[in-house]
Amino acid sequence: MLTPLRASSVSILVRTAKALLVVATLAVCLSSCVASAPRFGQKGYTEEGKASYYARKFQGRKMANGERYRRGKLTAAHKTLPFGTHVKVTNLNTNKTVKVEITDRGPFVRGRIVDLSEAAARRVGMIKSGVAPVRLKVVKPGQGK
Repeated sequence: MLTPLRASSVSILVRTAKALLVVATLAVCLSSCVASAPRFGQKGYTEEGKASYYARKFQGRKMANGERYRRGKLTAAHKTLPFGTHVKVTNLNTNKTVKVEITDRGPFVRGRIVDLSEAAARRVGMIKSGVAPVRLKVVKPGQGK
């Protein structure tokens, strides 16, 4: 035989249900606030590896985007980031940074992630070394291929 619930039992059940609802709501809110890493090519996307820079002999040659390479411009080559993407490159040895635009494809040397123009390489202090460990961070996504 079932016995009727007392008023105190009902109020305990109601308070417990409310507390569970508050905890569940809080959990959902907090889980939606957790930031995930930016997707490839999106603002905030980062990548680490080695950088090199274009030799002077490439001055005036056509790049993959159709423009001519000019060593005095702040440009770079990346294998897959869309043309027009602006990235901040930090030399991890010197902590110097430069912002460049992706205008070409490359580098085609294993282990390297970016080829900088001569002007960009000079700004991050890697002219003498030729190759340096760097961190790339997308500051403005590109629209090109």
